[in-house]
Formats: sequence, structure tokens, C-alpha cells
Amino acid sequence: GITPLKPCYATLPLPGIQPCLVNANGREIQGNDVEGMLCVKYPWPSIIRTTYGDHERCRQTYFATFKNKYFTGDGARRDANGMYRIIGRVDDVINVSGHRIGTAEVEDAINKTPHVVESAVVGFPHDIKGQGIYAYVITSGSISDAAAFKKTVLDTVTREIGPIAKPDKIQLVPGLPKTRSGKIMRRILRKIAEGDTSNLGDISTLLNPEVVDVIKTGAKSV
Repeated sequence: GITPLKPCYATLPLPGIQPCLVNANGREIQGNDVEGMLCVKYPWPSIIRTTYGDHERCRQTYFATFKNKYFTGDGARRDANGMYRIIGRVDDVINVSGHRIGTAEVEDAINKTPHVVESAVVGFPHDIKGQGIYAYVITSGSISDAAAFKKTVLDTVTREIGPIAKPDKIQLVPGLPKTRSGKIMRRILRKIAEGDTSNLGDISTLLNPEVVDVIKTGAKSV
């Protein structure tokens, strides 16, 4: 190809696109091997200009968060070579001891563990860290030694991201609650992780509502 590739990275920007990373105060983060909120400095031919019937909403969503920048709504990482990796939506970021960790990034690392089919990560209140990481993991078959398997998951996350991103709790589940379009209902998983199962809302419209009770029961022993 024209540019080098790196697994899980969007790599380098196309000509004319000038991305940047900013912190919560809107200050641009310089250098490489850093992470922050992904913005674009200057307009490009296909940039959004408005939304039908609600121009102000468009302005507030994309152009008002950071002055003179287009805000994508994503958190991202720029590696030592200047390549970009999308961590996940800013509202899908867990704050662990002051470190902003994208749930998508942790899930991607977990999914590289042998025998893992799919995973979902949410945050939950933690007395020391502020937020802890709770991972729901689906495996390709029965696991004879759950403790050893969970250690393998932790080792994989440490290798791929670092020790700060290791899940505090790992629950092996037969499935994840999803809508009929395949979207994972993280709201339900988040409530279960927080120990609040009294009001999960209407789950009858889920593709697999029966899995919710299984997850609730399993969470008691995590």
C-alpha cells in the first residue's frame, strides 16, 4: 500500500485532513505516544455543514465543544509513529485512576485472547480508582479452569494496552443482551455491574432477553 498498516489503527490521515488531539480544556496535545479527544483542525470538502431542521444542534454537537475545531466525539491515541487509533466514543470511556480508557480498546484486547468469541466492557464504581473495569466475556466453549483463563485475559490486556487497563472483574457469560439490530445493551450490563438490578427497564424487545437473568445470577459470584 501507499502507507504502512498497523492492526486496529486508522493509521495516517488522508491528504487535506489535519487531525489533532486535545485535552478536556481544549488544549492541543503535542508530540506522539499520547491520547486525547480527536478533532480536525481545518475544513475539508465533505465536512458536515448542517443537519436538516436543526442547524443549531449541528453547531453545538460538532463545532461548539472546542473553538475552531471539528469534534468527532471520539477518543483516540497517536502512537510513536504518528498513527491514530480510535479508542471509542468519549461517552464510552472509563476513568480509571485519572486514566481515560476506551471500552472499545479494552474489548479489542480481550478479544485477542484465545477462546474468546466476544466481550463487552463497562465501568463500575470503585472505592480507590473511582471507576473499575468490568468485563463480560463469551468463550468458544466450556472453560475447565476459569481462574487460569481469566489470568490469560489479564495478561493479554496488559500486553496490548498496559496494566492500568486490566479488568477488575471478569464474568464469563453465554451471551450478551442485544437489540435485534445487534447492538449490545450496555445500559443493562452497566447496571448489573453496579449491583443495581432492580430496574433494568423493558428487556422483552431484546433479541435474547433470557440471557439477562443468567448474567444477573452469575454476577453475584464475581
